[in-house]
Amino acid sequence: MSTHGPAVIAAEGGSTAGIVLADLALVLVTAYLFAALAKRVRQPAVMGEIVAGVALGPSLLGLLPGDLPRLLFPPEVRPYLETLAQLGLVLFMFGVGYQLSLSHVRGVGSHIAVVSFASVALPFAMGAGLALLLYPWLDKSQLATGNALAPALFLGAAMSITAFPVLARIIAERGLQKHRVGTVALVSAAIQDVIAWSVLAAVVTTVTVADPWSFGRTVGGATLFVLALVFVVRPALTWLLAPERRWSGSGATVHVVLCAGLLTSAWITDELGLHAVFGAFLFGTVVPRHHIDAIAPEAPERIDQTSLLLLPVFFTVTGLSVDLGGLGVQGLVMVLAIVAVACAGKFLGAAGAARLTGASPRESTVLGILLNARGLTELVVLNVGLSLGALDDRLFTAMVVMALVTTLMTGPLLTRFRIGSEPAVPTARRTKAPAGEGAVR
Repeated sequence: MSTHGPAVIAAEGGSTAGIVLADLALVLVTAYLFAALAKRVRQPAVMGEIVAGVALGPSLLGLLPGDLPRLLFPPEVRPYLETLAQLGLVLFMFGVGYQLSLSHVRGVGSHIAVVSFASVALPFAMGAGLALLLYPWLDKSQLATGNALAPALFLGAAMSITAFPVLARIIAERGLQKHRVGTVALVSAAIQDVIAWSVLAAVVTTVTVADPWSFGRTVGGATLFVLALVFVVRPALTWLLAPERRWSGSGATVHVVLCAGLLTSAWITDELGLHAVFGAFLFGTVVPRHHIDAIAPEAPERIDQTSLLLLPVFFTVTGLSVDLGGLGVQGLVMVLAIVAVACAGKFLGAAGAARLTGASPRESTVLGILLNARGLTELVVLNVGLSLGALDDRLFTAMVVMALVTTLMTGPLLTRFRIGSEPAVPTARRTKAPAGEGAVR
C-alpha cells in the first residue's frame, strides 16, 4: 500500500481516485485537529473545521513555496471534491430543516416577531446599501450580470442570516437554554431562518432568470413544489412512517425514505434553477418528526453523521477560493466595512427591537450578540452567490472573514455580558422554549 501523499501520487501519475482518497484523508485529519483546538478555546468545533479549510487553501499553504494548494488539490480532482462537498451540504441542509420545527414559528409573542423581523430587515437593507457602495471595486469579469443588483441582493441576504445550528450549540454550552434571552434567541433564529431562506430563494430566482417566461417557470415550479411538499409529501410520509405500519419499524427503511426524499427534492430545486440546498432544506421541514422519533430516531442521526464527514470537504473547497493574501488595500477596507456593517445591522436590529419591546439593556445586548453569529450557514449562502456569479472572489473572501469573525466573537462577548439566573418563562408573555437544541454544528 502506497504511503505517498496526494501531491506525490499526482507526480507519479497515480489514479484520480487515489488522489481524491488521499485528499479526503488529509482534509479529515486537518479538520479534526483544528476542531479539537477550537474546543480547547471554547469555540464550536465547526469553527475550527472552517478555519482548517481556509488554512488548506492559498491563504496559509499558499504562502509557502511550491504552490502547495495546487499540488495537494490538483485541478483534475477538484470537481470530485466539489461533488462530495455539495452532497455534504445537501445532507446538512436537510438536518437544518428537520431540526427547525415550524411549531417554533406559530403562536409566538409579538415581541419575538418584532425582534425577528428587525434582525432580518435592517441587516438586509444595510448589506444591500454597502454592496452598492463597493460595486465599483468589484471585478466585473467575475460577475454574471452587468449591474449591481445581484451583489446587492446577495450581500443583503448574507448579512441577514443567523446560524441556527451553531447558535443552538452556543446557547447550550453557555447554559442559556433555560434563560429568557436564550429562549427568545432560539425562537427568533428559527423564524429568521424561515424568512432568510425564503428571501434567498427569491433572490436566486431574480438573479438567475433572464426573461419573463423563465421567471414564471421558476416561480410557478417552486410554488407547485412547496405545495406538493406540504399537501402531498408530508401526508404521504405521515401515513408511510406511522408506527402501526409493519414496514415502518425498520430503521433502514426510514433511512432510505429520508435519503431518497431529500436527494430527490434537492434535484428538483436544482432543475428549477434554484440551488439544491433549498430542496433538501424544504424536505427536512415537512418530515413528520413525531413519527421518526417514535420508530427510528437514529435515521436522521445517521444522515447527520454522514454530513459531518463530508462538511470538512465543503470547507476545504470553500477555502481554496479564499485568498486573504490577495485582498490588497481595497480588500482590507472591504473586510473592515463588511464586518462593521454586519455587526451593526444584526446588533441594532435585534438589540434595538428587543429594547423597544421591553427587554432589559443587558438582555437586549446579549440577544444582539447571539443573533450576530453566522457560522456555517453563512458559508452556504456565500457559495450559492459565488457559484451564480453574484460575488467576485475578493468580495467572497471578505464575506468569509466576516462569517468567521462574527461567530468567533460571540463566545468572548457572552463572557463579558453574562446573563444572571432569570427563569426562561417568568410571565405569560414569554414564549415556550424549543423542544430541542438543534444540531451541534
